[in-house]
Amino acid sequence: MFWRLCLLFPLAGVIAGCEALPAAGPLRSEITEQSQPADASVPFVLADINEHVLSVLAGRSEPTFGRSFGLGRQVGDYTIGVGDGIVVTLWEAGSGGLFSAPMLNGVSTGSRSTVVPEQQVGRDGSITIPYAGRIQVRGKTTAQVEKTIVAGLEGKAIQPQALVSVSRSVSNAATVLGEVTSGARLPLSPRGDRVLDVIATAGGVRSPVHETFISLTRNGKTTAVPMQALLSRPEENVYIRPDDTITVIRRPQTFTAFGATGQNSIVPFDAVGITLEEAVAKAGGLRDERADPRGVYLLRFEDASLARAIAPPDVVLPPHGLVRVVYRLDMRQASSIFLARQFKIRDKDALYVANAASMDVQKLLTLVNLVTSPVIQGAGVANALK
Repeated sequence: MFWRLCLLFPLAGVIAGCEALPAAGPLRSEITEQSQPADASVPFVLADINEHVLSVLAGRSEPTFGRSFGLGRQVGDYTIGVGDGIVVTLWEAGSGGLFSAPMLNGVSTGSRSTVVPEQQVGRDGSITIPYAGRIQVRGKTTAQVEKTIVAGLEGKAIQPQALVSVSRSVSNAATVLGEVTSGARLPLSPRGDRVLDVIATAGGVRSPVHETFISLTRNGKTTAVPMQALLSRPEENVYIRPDDTITVIRRPQTFTAFGATGQNSIVPFDAVGITLEEAVAKAGGLRDERADPRGVYLLRFEDASLARAIAPPDVVLPPHGLVRVVYRLDMRQASSIFLARQFKIRDKDALYVANAASMDVQKLLTLVNLVTSPVIQGAGVANALK
């Protein structure tokens, strides 16, 4: 009787502590139960991955340079701005004019041209030309300034001609920062420069392409896209405008895998993204001896408007902000593999695979065996001594 009591008390303690069994996370049934609390609170939205959910997620547009900024500056609209360096060369058609060298015995002794030294465009947007006065050049092309100068010298010089060149461009420049070899404020060429042209002028990127994002800031608006998108979609390689800021950012994309997966770790992926199917494979797949194939979950924060589109109609959600969403996939269904192939993983998502319910029984039996084995062995020794 004594040994039976010794066996009974530890066993009762083990059974009473079943809830304290070690586990990697909640079971599938527990996640479903916790998503439907008795009170009005909504800890998270539980949504099965199906065609409706995929269509809602597909409607969410990813940021692109094309939609945010359009194609950008076209070739031919290179204009002069405040701070630029301007050099002007003037010619006359005959001797004895304003810009001719003095004549000796009726013969011209010099050229009929002159070079006006480099001038910086003033804050008023103008430069000074001898005998023509202050000429407004801001916002004009070199050809337009040449016509203005010639018009100002008409009647003063002999058939004047002018050549205007920008020796130092300050206003037609963009700033390149971040993970580039040589960040600087770089002048733009008259032919027009695209995003990758300016980055190449700065020496190229220092970070791996699959971890690199390009951020473009224009008129207070900023958009960032993966560099891989610029390389694969030429329409994203837009023209750069003066005073644009390009920032090259190294931002490794990762998701967390835990539960009954082949490996529990932070898993990196390319900046252009991967699918849920690829994420499960990168995490080592599902462990046959532990995983509940009907309990594959993807956890993330979604905008409230998107969460309302996939949540049950009776669930009350906040009007704005972020909502915790748990996407569920039943891998026992063959169609789920195709659904997983269409579901896009985002940076900092969490992939969780629940343990099968039978694992708790196995753990309990193992724990009972650990507790009762010393008692049974002790009883056997005592009987042998008798």
